[in-house]
Amino acid sequence: MKGTARIIIAEDHALVREGLKSMISESGTFDIIGEAGDGGEALERTRKLHPDMVLMDLFMPGMDGIRAIEMIKAEENPPAILVLTMHKADEYIFAALDAGADGYVLKDAPASELILAMKSVLSGKKYICADIAEVIARGYLDAARSNQEPSPLATLTDREREVMRLVALGKRNKDIAGELYISVKTVEKHRANLMRKLGLHSAWELRSLWERCAGA
Repeated sequence: MKGTARIIIAEDHALVREGLKSMISESGTFDIIGEAGDGGEALERTRKLHPDMVLMDLFMPGMDGIRAIEMIKAEENPPAILVLTMHKADEYIFAALDAGADGYVLKDAPASELILAMKSVLSGKKYICADIAEVIARGYLDAARSNQEPSPLATLTDREREVMRLVALGKRNKDIAGELYISVKTVEKHRANLMRKLGLHSAWELRSLWERCAGA
């Protein structure tokens, strides 16, 4: 991501939009170039303003966020789309990711995580917040069980799954240690264990598996 990224906020509550604008502008990394109160307006603003990213709510009057994501992603050279919502039911998560969303963050996430998510999707990466990652992993396991196929993910501990998510996001062992408040040595141990359990040999293989679980 280079320079100041151009952002459109699609959110039907004016007070929420104002709060987001204030918080995002303080980072000095983003330029809010447009707002939309529903999915139709988000599509219209995107076509007119050509933003780098759309921050998208899911439930809005008129065209909802899911349909807006589908239509925006069908455009030529579409922007990145980061979902920001209060909904963490699996049907909404998978619908948004299937529609083409590049990331999914809950509205109760801290401001620092939202900024991190925005920077991640703008740099071409996927971003799934921790609470949503648990839902995705559970859905993957449920699907595996329904096919009566044992899933190697079922053998991972909660901590190993969290380390897997952060490695897949491109984080270094030192950064993971700081985020999880554990030592680098412990991160290395978790990483080695999960790679062994999953039969993986590189960070690229791990990232590919995680993105498949996330519907990327």
